[in-house]
Amino acid sequence: MTALSARMLTRSRSLGPGAGPRGCREEPGPLRRREAAAARKSHSPVKRPRKAQRLRVAYEGSDSEKGEGAEPLKVPVWEPQDWQQQLVNIRAMRNKKDAPVDHLGTEHCYDSSAPPKVRRYQVLLSLMLSSQTKDQVTAGAMQRLRARGLTVDSILQTDDATLGKLIYPVGFWRSKVKYIKQTSAILQQHYGGDIPASVAELVALPGVGPKMAHLAMAVAWGTVSGIAVDTHVHRIANRLRWTKKATKSPEETRAALEEWLPSPHPHRELWHEINGLLVGFGQQTCLPVHPRCHACLNQALCPAAQGL
Repeated sequence: MTALSARMLTRSRSLGPGAGPRGCREEPGPLRRREAAAARKSHSPVKRPRKAQRLRVAYEGSDSEKGEGAEPLKVPVWEPQDWQQQLVNIRAMRNKKDAPVDHLGTEHCYDSSAPPKVRRYQVLLSLMLSSQTKDQVTAGAMQRLRARGLTVDSILQTDDATLGKLIYPVGFWRSKVKYIKQTSAILQQHYGGDIPASVAELVALPGVGPKMAHLAMAVAWGTVSGIAVDTHVHRIANRLRWTKKATKSPEETRAALEEWLPSPHPHRELWHEINGLLVGFGQQTCLPVHPRCHACLNQALCPAAQGL
């Protein structure tokens, strides 16, 4: 080996792995690249990006903007204080079902053996007679009418004087004679002797109000369309403060109750129950004059009782 070769070999070994003649040097491996990058970064200040704060905004979009899993915004709903316990107590006081409405009400005034169309007509007629009238008086009038065969045709063939005698002494019996005749004629001409199957069509009939329409839907058609509010329900709802503010009419009370009283299935049956429950309670305990607060389980929970 010559002296020149020996010097080249010694220089090659002193440079370490990867060293060689200029132009033939190996590229550094991954580990060396990371080390080199770390060294360069150590000489410059580190700038960390600021984390953007996302502001969550709740909004209600259109149906097309909502995804399948989107949940609707929950709006707080007002409800009366202690209403559930008050309802439990009223149910307990009504468990015997011995009020006049329980055996003389609309559900008990029609002929159960009559054809469906006739039964529905008799339900509507009993509701028309019941306005401003005690259940006992309504039941007596219906019994006299049924004894003569109570159908649309039989009513239209009865003269006004005879019809008045049959329904007397129901409240406003003269006006009811006129309304019954007019409504019966409309049912014969436009509904084939049957009654309409919607609240809107029912209230369009002479002498038929919202309470009658909702009860007719429930009893005649088996459909719960709303809360039937009469003077008893109107009075008791205001005494218990079941309305957000005092109401002046049964129809105003109905709208106020339906705003908060649970209605989605399976709770909508409460809309049907509330009428018979409170009517009987009003007939026996929560009387219009001199209510029997001493015998009421809600005495400590009733705002009206505190002032008596």
